[in-house]
Amino acid sequence: MPDEHDIPVKVVDRRWWARAEDGDAPVVRSEKPTFVEDLERKLAESEKRGQEYLAKYREASQEFENVRARMRRDLAKDAERTRRDVLISLLEVVDNLDRAIDAAKKSPRPGSGQAGTTGAEPLLQGVEMVQQQFLAKLDGFGVKRIDAQGAQFDPVLHEAVTTVPAPDASADGRVVGVITHGYRIGEEVLRPALVAVAKSDAATPSRPGETVVS
Repeated sequence: MPDEHDIPVKVVDRRWWARAEDGDAPVVRSEKPTFVEDLERKLAESEKRGQEYLAKYREASQEFENVRARMRRDLAKDAERTRRDVLISLLEVVDNLDRAIDAAKKSPRPGSGQAGTTGAEPLLQGVEMVQQQFLAKLDGFGVKRIDAQGAQFDPVLHEAVTTVPAPDASADGRVVGVITHGYRIGEEVLRPALVAVAKSDAATPSRPGETVVS
């Protein structure tokens, strides 16, 4: 009977670093525990989502700024439109003062049959003072009267309501009478002047239906 110590015993070491030493192919294993890998993967996913949220936030913020800028522009336009409407309504008051002054200057003197305002001069002076104060207030808002009398007709500044025969060719196309004064606000026309324009005989004939007042 053979001695039990003579029976060969083969021991297989299944530890991966031991197999590598025995010449077997090493098993590639992660040096990190599994839970650490899971945490890193979740962290990477969270960072990716965070970048996506940040991009969406920036896009929404930019859109909000654009909307707010448009609202500011629209409000500014509405305010300027309202301001101009108020100023135009005030021009009607100045027009009435102008008419009152013109009527007073053209009224005949009592018993003389001549135009004048001897008896009403204090009243006329008072109306003229109010007119000048009104024009000064408008000037404070940037509103200035257009000097149309004698100027060359400009369709931007003037609106011709009638034409009259020109005394000579040099007067053709010039403003010879102001019916209602026009006004500027800055470089823009707030209201064009209503004027009478001179037309010489050599000018283009009137179109059918056009009335020429002499």
